[in-house]
Amino acid sequence: MVSQHPPPPPAGKRRRIAVMTSGGDSPGMNGATRAVVRMAIEKGCEAYCIYEGYEGLVQGGKFIRKMEWSDVRGWLSEGGTLIGTARCMAFYERPGRLRAAKNMILNGIDALVICGGDGSLTGADKFRHEWPGLVDELVSTGELTTEQVEPYRHLNIVGLVGSIDNDMSGTDATIGCFSALGRICEMVDYIEATASSHSRAFVIEVMGRHCGWLALMAGVATGADFVFIPEKPRADNWKEEMCTIVARHRQLGKRKTIVIVAEGAHDQHGNKISPEQIKDLLADKNGLALDTRITTLGHVQRGGTACAYDRYLSTLQGVEAVNAVLDATPTTPTPFIAINENKITRKPLVQAVEDTKEVAKAIEAQDFDRAMSLRDTEFSDYYNSYMTTTTTDLNDAMRLPSKKHMRIAIIHVGAPAGGVNAATRAAVAYCLTRGHTPLAIHNGFAGFARHHGDKPLGAVRPFDWLEVDGWASKGGSEIGMNRELPSESGLDHIAKLFELYKFDGLFIIGGFEGFHALSELRKAREQYPAFCIPMTLLPATISNNVPGTEYSIGSDTCLNELVRYCDTIKQSASASRRRVFVIETQGGRSGYIATLAGLSVGAVAVYTPEEGISIEMLAADIKHLKEVFAQDSGQSRAGRLILINEKASKVYNAKLIADMIREEARDRFESRDSIPGHVQQGGTPSPMDRTRAVRLAIKCIEHLESFEDRSADKIMTDPMSSTVIGIKGASVVFSPMKDVEENETDWANRRPKHEFWMPLKHTVDVLSGRPDVPRPESPLTGWKAKDKKRGLI
Repeated sequence: MVSQHPPPPPAGKRRRIAVMTSGGDSPGMNGATRAVVRMAIEKGCEAYCIYEGYEGLVQGGKFIRKMEWSDVRGWLSEGGTLIGTARCMAFYERPGRLRAAKNMILNGIDALVICGGDGSLTGADKFRHEWPGLVDELVSTGELTTEQVEPYRHLNIVGLVGSIDNDMSGTDATIGCFSALGRICEMVDYIEATASSHSRAFVIEVMGRHCGWLALMAGVATGADFVFIPEKPRADNWKEEMCTIVARHRQLGKRKTIVIVAEGAHDQHGNKISPEQIKDLLADKNGLALDTRITTLGHVQRGGTACAYDRYLSTLQGVEAVNAVLDATPTTPTPFIAINENKITRKPLVQAVEDTKEVAKAIEAQDFDRAMSLRDTEFSDYYNSYMTTTTTDLNDAMRLPSKKHMRIAIIHVGAPAGGVNAATRAAVAYCLTRGHTPLAIHNGFAGFARHHGDKPLGAVRPFDWLEVDGWASKGGSEIGMNRELPSESGLDHIAKLFELYKFDGLFIIGGFEGFHALSELRKAREQYPAFCIPMTLLPATISNNVPGTEYSIGSDTCLNELVRYCDTIKQSASASRRRVFVIETQGGRSGYIATLAGLSVGAVAVYTPEEGISIEMLAADIKHLKEVFAQDSGQSRAGRLILINEKASKVYNAKLIADMIREEARDRFESRDSIPGHVQQGGTPSPMDRTRAVRLAIKCIEHLESFEDRSADKIMTDPMSSTVIGIKGASVVFSPMKDVEENETDWANRRPKHEFWMPLKHTVDVLSGRPDVPRPESPLTGWKAKDKKRGLI
């Protein structure tokens, strides 16, 4: 029988794109939904939401709703998924998928963006492959007419991976995983305090049936004593190995013991390793006899609002998903949106799902080398980094011959940034494991220079492992940071000190001042042979403005603090329903923090130094705000925010802009200014900053090691003897300082010449509904022209 529903719109009308969340809920799913809805509307399409996942698709009716721009306002800061998710047994069977196809055609939907795990995405791909047959069956059975189905002969599907386990192959991160990791690290940090107070051991169970990402990364981020993951079970003697490491740590003076175990952990024979087993082993009176407790974190790991990374990751992936739908042809393989290092890409969904399933199969077959190989390179890097930092001074196989041992100086240069201490801890652990002598330089080059003759004043000393072991979760800089450059301290004096302490390598952790310092030392090599040693920089600054990398340690911590601050401010802004807050962000002359925070909180406008501010721009934005409030009846509880970088203008600051808005509002709405200031430097570093700090710091010391047998002449002529490590696109690379100084650095503005995030500014404007406002005259008009040509604007 033919349906009595009205026929769908004929071909040529606006495309209809639907978004759905399926499987479990992950923090960040609301950001993805918001981005898909708004980007679809921006591209001239109609946006729909499928409520309750596949169940809503099968049921149809009220579960398939057209969405308007304002319907998703305020969703970025909400946890869970506001459109719901539910398991649907009916969709597993063909009759259920037939009903789903009919409901989509009746609603005129021919494209579906699904945010879920591998099971949900596998079902989506199967649905797409069956689609032509399902459509034919609907016609042959009289459910629909040929005219009704003709515009919908092809179905486009794009996958977004929402999973706290981070268990999808082909992508470094899935939506929600870093929020869950943040929850775990927060709990472990709390537990560590009571463990240390009572000299206790804690066994902490985290989620991860087939994937140990959460357990491993939590181990790296918190400096746990031992970690159990499904992909890499310990050898048959794991009990002895764990007890040896824990006993060694206790002998060194540690008062706490933390063991993290994934729920899917097992031994090499497939036998489950439970928290109870581990507890009994640690508490055994004939062994370690530790007062031991078990904590199972459970669903607290997937709760709460999304962290900054998951907010902008889900937003950017949602935007890319809509572009992928519009680019697709009937023969395009179903893609999913991935991220590798710092680059968002499209990858074949089927291959990623197959690779993901192969990991589980390899674990079940006890082929653990294959299981690890099927994870991405980053996963293996983190595992090796963790093993290095937890078995410090215990692995004789990693120790180098004494003739290869180096004296490696570690110095912090610049302003404090989250993750600096974690990087130092990892570098010290690696040095001690290899037999090197890690030397702390206190308070930067200013502290280093405070000497009288040949008598040091305690500014340089060897690191002690017990001292640094607790630094994984500490903010700031435990050995002190200073902005002073070598030239300000006196290059001649600094060179003499290098000779006095017989440095064989220098590891700098810091921001643009650290970059500048390394540049000075490199250029001074011809005059001062003491500087002819390998030197490398790990960028660490909340501003993320160091040339040679797209990511600096500390920038993620800053974004998280700023997003939390903005969420709190929004409550005040929403209480009156008619208030705008103008918030000043840090970042120096780089607008990265303001832009990414704007993307993460849905700012109405973002002002950056790269673009500048003009009176015409402000007038257009104020006019836009007037129109927005005129149309807003106050039904939404989400406040409105404007972010301004501290150096966006020499004249227009947060207070002045807020005053201008208030004056022009004529009491129809209010405005306030707010300055979070140094709160943005953060207290406890974010898990991303901690884990990346560990991974990159170890790579830096490995790089310095590669020069241990080079003569001063060879080091002088080798451009790789002075480098900056960084993430560029999909890779971690060491870039020669000489090349970066000359080709990538805007010295006047203390930032890279080409900032990778600049096109994101346009994305912020699009998703906030900001009109095309007049842009001020700026030295950077060139990038706008180029990006317009590339279709980014």
